[in-house]
Parts: sequence; structure tokens; C-alpha cells
Amino acid sequence: MATGDVPPALVEAEERDWSEMTPACLSEAFSRLGLEDLWRGAMACCRAWRDAAVSHPELFAALDLEPAFATVGADAAHWWTPAFQRRVDAMLRSASSLAAGELREVRVRHCSDDSLAFAAERSPKINILSIRSSPSVSDRSMLIVASCCHFLTELDISYCHEVSYKSLEIIGQNCPNLVVLKRNIFNWLDSSEHIGIVPDDYLRDCPQDGDREAIAISKFMQNLKHLVIRFSKLSVVGLKAISEGCKELEVLDLYGCANLTLRGIQQATSSMKNLKELEKPNFYIPRSSFHMGRYGHWQLYDERFQTNWHDRTMG
Repeated sequence: MATGDVPPALVEAEERDWSEMTPACLSEAFSRLGLEDLWRGAMACCRAWRDAAVSHPELFAALDLEPAFATVGADAAHWWTPAFQRRVDAMLRSASSLAAGELREVRVRHCSDDSLAFAAERSPKINILSIRSSPSVSDRSMLIVASCCHFLTELDISYCHEVSYKSLEIIGQNCPNLVVLKRNIFNWLDSSEHIGIVPDDYLRDCPQDGDREAIAISKFMQNLKHLVIRFSKLSVVGLKAISEGCKELEVLDLYGCANLTLRGIQQATSSMKNLKELEKPNFYIPRSSFHMGRYGHWQLYDERFQTNWHDRTMG
């Protein structure tokens, strides 16, 4: 088609200043974008687009970084450094500020006590919280989560060694709608797969109080339907407490819980009438076959949304 044959409407569309789209139109368009496209694409395009996004807090209702994890990265050990944690913290703080109280889902890793507390205090509507592999998160910030986020339905604190049974108690007391809990710890049967990635001292500090945590769960989280405690060091005493206190359980994952016996598991779970799925420790699987989840390569951003970095997942 010759230049002179181009329809006037097409010429007008090509020359249109898209930065002048109405906020309503921009919000509708932005709602269809993924996290990276929104933050690094649309919001970085121009000031008008960034202002339009910021004026619609509902666009930031979910901070879900999990889909970005895919394959192991060569610099995985860097993900356990303070520098990496600061970048995660910047992302979490920015998201909770932009959401203006509308943040409902948080799935991050390697965040700190301070950033988690910052997000919890500003996000009372959070119902899904996953902070697995966060070595700096402790009972201090979990107390704030329990005090501010009463609508929690799902919590994942796997590989958070500084979080103790005390957090399970206070979360259970303040979050009655909690139905999913994931509290996995590292594969202590064969730690060789973590060496060189996870700091040695953190591996050695693996939680030992499996029964105490189980008792806290049984007393204060009696509405649970889905419980995952892989590689927990609980004994049949702790498992019996869970079976007696958590009558609503439908899914129970005990993979890697080597302190349990098959007979003990059968006896403890025989009274759990609602149980539909039971993952046993798999005693006959060789230790070398125990594997963590895959790490992923992805991009995240600091407050200016211009920082490239990577993270690691723990299965």
C-alpha cells in the first residue's frame, strides 16, 4: 500500500500520544499485565502512566514472585547475602506502599523482619503470606503479622529457622481462618545438596523442636485443612497431638519426617476422618534421592524498578 493510500484513521492512531490515555483506560489495560510488565514496562514508560498505576492500589493487591523461579542459577549462594535481602526488602516495601492497604497476597523470599513488619502494618487484608527461605525473619515480625493480619488463610514459613513454635501459637490465636500451613525444614538426612549454597551455620541451626511445634499447631490451629511439615523432627508424640487437635485436616505431608514409624503414623492418623491425602516419610527412598525444589532465574527491582537480580526456591 502506498503512503498516500494509508487510511486517515490509521495515520491518526500511529500519531496518537498514548501517554494521554484516560486513567480509567490505563487502569483497565494495566490490570491485564503481569508483575514485571507493570513495574518495569508500563510504570517506567512515562510519568502519566506511573501516576495512573499508583492511583489504583488494587493493581498491587498481589505480590507473587513464585512464577519467576525456574532453573538453578550459578550465583545461588549470593541469594543468601545481605545485599540480596535488601533488594527483596525494597520490593516488599514498595509493593505494600503502592497497594495502600489493598495488598492481599505476598509470596517473597529472603525478606527481613523489618520489611515484613512494614508490610504487615500497612496491609491488614493479607490472606496469603509466603516468606519461605527468609533467614532474617523471626518471631518479632511474626508477632506483628499476627496482630495486624487477622484474615490469613494460608501461611508458608518453610526454611525460616528463626521462627519458632511461639509464632505458631500467636498466629493460631489471632488468625482463626488459617487453613493452610507449610512449615518445611531443610533435608537434614543429607545436607550435602545444600552445601555451597545455604550458609553452613544456617544449615546447622536447623530447628529441633518438632514436637513442640506440633503441639502448638494442634492447640491453636484446629481449623487447618492442609498441613505440610516436610523433614520435621517431630515424633509420634507430636503427630498424635496433631491428629487429636486438627480434626479438619484433609492433606497431611510428612515427607522426610524420619523420626516417625509407619506403625506410629497409622495409629495416629486412623482417627482423622477427613484426611484425603497423606504423604508418608518414604523410608525406602535412598537419601541421595531427597531433593529441594528448583531455583529460578528472574528479575526484580529496587524502588526505581531498575535492579536485575536472582533468587532461589526451596521446594
